[in-house]
Amino acid sequence: MFVRLLAALPLFDTLFSTQGIMVMLLAAYGVAMWAFLTSAPKVYTVMVSDLEIARQFYEGELELPPAEVPLHYYYNYEQSLGTASFDPIYLSGNVATPPPAEQPEGLWYQLRRNVQLHIIGGASLGKKQRQRHVSFDRDCLENLLLQIQARGTRYKIRGEKPLNFLVKDIRDRVIEMTEASR
Repeated sequence: MFVRLLAALPLFDTLFSTQGIMVMLLAAYGVAMWAFLTSAPKVYTVMVSDLEIARQFYEGELELPPAEVPLHYYYNYEQSLGTASFDPIYLSGNVATPPPAEQPEGLWYQLRRNVQLHIIGGASLGKKQRQRHVSFDRDCLENLLLQIQARGTRYKIRGEKPLNFLVKDIRDRVIEMTEASR
């Protein structure tokens, strides 16, 4: 028994060396990042022409529950994609520390398990002053259409590619939902 313990001693020496500990730490970090990224919810974004009317529609008509803002939005994860090559110190004259991240604007709803809907302003009004809800993601609009159908809300599909449909809310306002072509 003691001989086996002595034979395993070089393995323990290698495992608990500085290099061995660094490898174990990197492996633990990789597992933690994988767990974080796989548990992060999928977020669909819809741009609307009026946030208050959108709130009334998504909360009142579709009865979507509010959602917590995902952690990666607090750190401007999506806004920083593709800008990793720009160092902010070169973009501005002052070298002050950046302000703490604020909660992203807009409305947040739970669409399905681990799928959230982020509603932001910025879309223009449609024809006949219709409220417009625009998304670049077809899956988003298909999920919203399923919600609309499940609630028995009146709708009319105007086009399949890109997906475009009209919805009439409980106040008889017509909302145009459209997939923005890329």
